[in-house]
Amino acid sequence: MNEQIRFGPAGNSDSFYAEGHKRTWEAPAWLKSRGLDAFEYSFGHGVRMSDETAIAIRNAFKEAGIRLSVHLPYFINLAVQDENKRLKNIENFVKGLSAARAMGATRAVFHPGSGKGDRPKVLEQACDFFLQIISALDGQGLLDGMTLCAETMGKINQLGNLDEVIALCNVDKRIWPAIDFGHLHCRGLGAINGRQDYIDILDSLEKGVGMERARTTHIHFSRIEFTAGGEKKHHTLADVQYGPEFQPLAVELALRRYSPVIICESNGTQAEDAAELRAIYDKERQK
Repeated sequence: MNEQIRFGPAGNSDSFYAEGHKRTWEAPAWLKSRGLDAFEYSFGHGVRMSDETAIAIRNAFKEAGIRLSVHLPYFINLAVQDENKRLKNIENFVKGLSAARAMGATRAVFHPGSGKGDRPKVLEQACDFFLQIISALDGQGLLDGMTLCAETMGKINQLGNLDEVIALCNVDKRIWPAIDFGHLHCRGLGAINGRQDYIDILDSLEKGVGMERARTTHIHFSRIEFTAGGEKKHHTLADVQYGPEFQPLAVELALRRYSPVIICESNGTQAEDAAELRAIYDKERQK
């Protein structure tokens, strides 16, 4: 097993619960037995976790050697202008990172949001507000040992194409990209069709944020159905009628000696599919 690259699911697979498990602190041993070493916990619908639960999760994941990340609330929006909404956004970051630190997570992924009007202006406003957020988080020491990851988004009207995520990462050198290749595929209406498309994305990433952040980027991967507006629905690796394909990306990751965290977001089979992604990668790495 390559120790420089990690694979795991976003949340627990249906099979985890079907086997009688109920709590996330039961997941680390279950994941380890399947050759996985990463896990992403979602606060997508809000941060609600007791101190006791956070400690139990922290201890279980540490013991198993599983790298833990979190996804901050989906309703975070860096493009908002209303002052009360801005304060609420800062509060969501503070609550999410406080819980993440209590759980022992080292990365926190967030959606950039969306805004109306001139796109470059919206991005500029988002970057300015992001600076304020980072300052507020620094004031509470919440970024110590924690990496914020700005995610590429799947709907065309959302802030979060590759260039916009690179711009957000360059607000502060401590911000890492979270590259969701399914999202990029969808917002480009089927944009990833082979190895060259991955080469172009990774080359842009290296140029935009530097080799260190590119090599250790946070990756989300799944097959996703799209409509004219972009992302519609996540599917499984078995749903081969939807893209993108992982094997050409695995080739590039192996050749470039990248060491990302790769989180599988398949619909219900995320752990099983994460193990399959690892098998595909290992096959390319051994060539």
